[in-house]
Amino acid sequence: MGDPKSVPHPVEAIGLLIKLLKGKLESFAGHNIFLLRLGGTFITLIIVSISCGSGWLIEQFFLKGHYFSVPIQIRSIILVLALASALAARSLSQSATNILTSLNNNFSHKSLPLARERLSEIVGRDVAKLDKAEILRATAESASENAVDGIFAPLFWMIIGSFFWKISNTLPGPLAMAWFFKASSTIDSMLGYKTGKLRWIGESGAKLDDILTFIPCRLVLITLPLVSKNWLKAPSLIKAAWIDGIKDISPNSGISEAIFAHCANIRMGGINEYRNSYISKPLLAKDAPPASTISIKKILNLYPRLEIFWILSFFIVDKLI
Repeated sequence: MGDPKSVPHPVEAIGLLIKLLKGKLESFAGHNIFLLRLGGTFITLIIVSISCGSGWLIEQFFLKGHYFSVPIQIRSIILVLALASALAARSLSQSATNILTSLNNNFSHKSLPLARERLSEIVGRDVAKLDKAEILRATAESASENAVDGIFAPLFWMIIGSFFWKISNTLPGPLAMAWFFKASSTIDSMLGYKTGKLRWIGESGAKLDDILTFIPCRLVLITLPLVSKNWLKAPSLIKAAWIDGIKDISPNSGISEAIFAHCANIRMGGINEYRNSYISKPLLAKDAPPASTISIKKILNLYPRLEIFWILSFFIVDKLI
């Protein structure tokens, strides 16, 4: 299941509102760091409240039928489409596949420019100078890091929302919690940069995203080896990925990339260029071969396996409670 392209995407609305509020804040606060930080906190609170509240209203009005009756078939369709909008499995896989297709284009003089263009849509690093090997590495790293933000963290918060309903059906449910996380993730992706005014505006959103992703990231670390072909080596894969991943300055992205690197046997990390500055990322699975079309497809094939594993595990735990 993934975000449906044929219907308006909630993230688009969130993005437009973030952009509007950011512009208003920059105009009002100028270069005042305190006001920029305070305004960034307000933007975070407003966006996550609207997103979570919208999901809760849909749950209460349409799905639970507290205020008016809706046929079960229609409720099911609404729920599936709304939940699918929070999961980016299909779009992540398609983005990576499009890059690989571009690189394998028979018209070699067009393949690199097209691959760079498509890569620029999913990474923040500068892509203009990247050769084929570096494009493949960037694709593998993006597919690994974004798997948590785009698939498994929202799925985790859906599950948490389902357990909330066991306490009371008036609490935020799976849709409200998924949209709550999605709002935080969108704020981080748009404002969470340590450059210019965004250093202060995006600070609270980035911290919230780190907190909300902390547990899902570590669950991926523990469970991904169980659905890989090397599941018998799960303890050693987890240990190696943890040692590699905690070297990253990010509390989550390094671990996410590391466990995919070890499970798919791909070397990741190295020097990345961001807006004319260079950042050295720790090497992950340094003894593995570099990224290739085949190894990136291994990463993409791990997505549905782990999704199914999590969903089945949820149903088992749900029956036991």
